[in-house]
Amino acid sequence: MVRIREMEKSDLDQVEIVEQATFSVPWSKETFLNEVGGVNPYAHYYVIEDERGIFGYCGVWLIIDEAHITNIAIHPDYRGKGYGERLFRESFEKVIEMGAIQLSLEVRVSNTAAQHLYRKFGMVPGGIRKNYYTDNGEDALVMWVGLK
Repeated sequence: MVRIREMEKSDLDQVEIVEQATFSVPWSKETFLNEVGGVNPYAHYYVIEDERGIFGYCGVWLIIDEAHITNIAIHPDYRGKGYGERLFRESFEKVIEMGAIQLSLEVRVSNTAAQHLYRKFGMVPGGIRKNYYTDNGEDALVMWVGLK
């Protein structure tokens, strides 16, 4: 059975596995600890798991009424099964419940699969951040959607 819940400090070893399998420049465990350990009051993180453990997560910052997806990842072994959409939908709904009136994120210009997913939620391109990604200097497409 698959479920989505708030990330806890005890999840960080499993989250680190997903992070390392997903990103060429992964966040450290310490960075995640700052996000879920109360250092960042704007951070809200969710995990998706099954009986084998955590296989994905999504982070969002909510500052007043503006939400920003910091990262979303699904372990490669679980991709292509709709879990990313399910996790994104849950995170999307949570920020609306918390009072967000707009949501934004950055995505690699080459990541058309993710862009397609975000468009399903009404997100549209809003600009380019040049040389945004430190691993290869790739540009980021900024996407956003009004929620009210």
